Amino acid sequence: MRPDLLEKVSGKAEFISDVSIDGMAFGKVVRSTEPHARIIGMDVSLAEQADGVVCILTGADIDLLTQTDWGLFYEDRPVIARDRVRYVGEPVAVVVADTQAGAEAASRLVAVDYEPLPICATPEQALAGDSPLLHDDFRPISDFYFKGTARGKAGTNVFQDYLLERGDVDSAEHSAHRIFEHSYSFPGIAHFAMEPHCAIARFDHAGLTVWSGAQSPTAVQKVLARVFGLPIARVRVIVPYVGGGFGGKASVKIEPLVAAAARKAGRPVKVLLSAEESMLTCRRLGARITIRTAVDAQGAILSRTGDIVMDGGAYADTGPAVALKSAHRLVGPYRLPNLRIRARAVYTNTVPGAAFRSIGGPQAVWATESHMDEIAAELGEDPVDFRSRHLLQRGDAVIDNLRPLDVDPAVMMDAAVEATTKGHNRASRGLALAVTDPGILPVAGAIVRVHADGSVEVRSMSVEIGQGVRGVLQRIVAETLSQPLEVVHILDPDTASAPYDWGTGASRSSMIMGLAVEKAAEDAVSKLFALASEVFELETTAISLAPGGLDIGDRSVSFRDLFHAAHGIDSGDVMGQASITPRSFDGKLAQAPLFWETAAAACTVSVDPETGVVALDTYAGVADIGRALNRPAAEGQEEGAAVQGLGHALFENLIFDEGQPMTAMPLLYRVPRLSDIPADWTTVLIENGDGLGPMGAKGMGEGGILGMAPAIANALARDHGVRLRDLPMTPERIWTALSARKTHAS
Repeated sequence: MRPDLLEKVSGKAEFISDVSIDGMAFGKVVRSTEPHARIIGMDVSLAEQADGVVCILTGADIDLLTQTDWGLFYEDRPVIARDRVRYVGEPVAVVVADTQAGAEAASRLVAVDYEPLPICATPEQALAGDSPLLHDDFRPISDFYFKGTARGKAGTNVFQDYLLERGDVDSAEHSAHRIFEHSYSFPGIAHFAMEPHCAIARFDHAGLTVWSGAQSPTAVQKVLARVFGLPIARVRVIVPYVGGGFGGKASVKIEPLVAAAARKAGRPVKVLLSAEESMLTCRRLGARITIRTAVDAQGAILSRTGDIVMDGGAYADTGPAVALKSAHRLVGPYRLPNLRIRARAVYTNTVPGAAFRSIGGPQAVWATESHMDEIAAELGEDPVDFRSRHLLQRGDAVIDNLRPLDVDPAVMMDAAVEATTKGHNRASRGLALAVTDPGILPVAGAIVRVHADGSVEVRSMSVEIGQGVRGVLQRIVAETLSQPLEVVHILDPDTASAPYDWGTGASRSSMIMGLAVEKAAEDAVSKLFALASEVFELETTAISLAPGGLDIGDRSVSFRDLFHAAHGIDSGDVMGQASITPRSFDGKLAQAPLFWETAAAACTVSVDPETGVVALDTYAGVADIGRALNRPAAEGQEEGAAVQGLGHALFENLIFDEGQPMTAMPLLYRVPRLSDIPADWTTVLIENGDGLGPMGAKGMGEGGILGMAPAIANALARDHGVRLRDLPMTPERIWTALSARKTHAS
């Protein structure tokens, strides 16, 4: 049972939006209504006179800040807009009041005058030679862990231009028997977590304390220290339960803005966004991807080129990494002797792009797996057979200089095919495969503390965002210490008491933090044995673990008795500590990626020809996870990811019209419902115990999102004769394609 289960189902769990502290005021953000404009005036006088208003933060309050702009790859994002706005929804003021209702009412009294500027509404406009520049220069951040991977082009809107090459594509194409080229589009997608973004900030004599729903508390700590000119040690970030993240709460989002409001107010300030505001805070990057593949007379792939253009929105955020990873993930689990993939991310006057489950993966896999089926159809070959003769094998190189492949794609594909073939025509099934290199930084620390009463506390920076990481860490510690699960308690992440960790994301927590807590628990065991050996004058070989204490020779000793014998009092503790670095385990963690997260998906669908509504009839998802540390949670992660992929495939689309968001509200934004999920659903977890993580585990939780959209598109093409290349595959698009096919046939 998950350690957070009873708290959550009983309503006792405290999420970030539930947190309240003494003296707290409430902030409401005033947002730009223009996609690109100069702020030529702002009148806050009426708002300042409203009942209960404490203060109003605006761009004029730069004296509160040591550094006015922040970012991850580039310092391109103002804490609050000063003289210019770059997207609809950008914060231009924060009204702080004694009550939430008071702040909301007063925020409607703030009047802002804008002078509209030319906009870049789409990536195509952003790339045009006469396009307006959203940013005058690029200011790379020198100590970000992806240092040097952002390649912005001065004098343009291109903030990432990454090239992945091997072999000689030109020669391969020159000798090719046939060349296939297709283009695919992928829209911007909202994270749509159950709990919107929320943060509380307080300045006092100790410095700055922030309660946040951040997936990366240490990243928030570092950025806040810079913005306010504080030592990192004087910035504390605490993260309680978080109601979903999916990457939308990774790195830093609203925390600098909330902290600036608290500094001006002189008291703690809480800002809780609405669902609509969260949709205006960040999104998955949209993309247009063109793939060209050359084959010989036998249909063997000679080369592949890819051109990826990603819509990064108004600020770069994690966009440079998303574009880079999209290039890697366009390769797929295939032998491609010659390769040239260019991935660009551009600024547009839309909501900023950000990390989202498997960064760059769904966009790339949508394109490459649709493309593979289209080639097979043109060659008159079964898609399974076509893939089979191009599949990589375990130990092969996916990308030069990266870790060799640690899975068997053929085994995964066969499992997905078998699960969806029973009772169904093989020709009606859609298939998709994927292989991704998670951007894991193998740096994490943990503390495991054994108390005299037998209880155990675990301090780490892994954030529980619903994925079940607390249960995984609890199990690892309990098994290492040979203690019951219920005595192990996972504390909230707190930068004041837990060691450094990069963050919760990229399928890394079970693996990297799992290793850290395992080593910390082992350190605690060593210290317990050393203490018992000293006190009872026995060799450590005569000591073993037992529930609530130790077996020493022929008798059992509780932890309380051990500490009493050692210290003369019935209290005390032993603290185990550990850190994971690339040098750990004789350098086995130094080569990226630490594992390849792979996926196989297969499905069958039915379509109502009168309406174009598609239904998923059967679905099978396969993941190679090394070892399931908590099987129900692992299955839930894979299935939850696939359901998100179903939303990407059929429903979700953040539509912008000349920079104006048209669907950024729950009423207009369709996400999957329970009724969309078929009863015939199979999840296959392959466990070989061959991962580098605890008990042979690999990371997991993102692969499930990758294959759904192309599998559905491929099923539509094979069984219903229509090929869609633009997501989402809405009823209108499907009906139009069916009608066109019918007209053409007649």
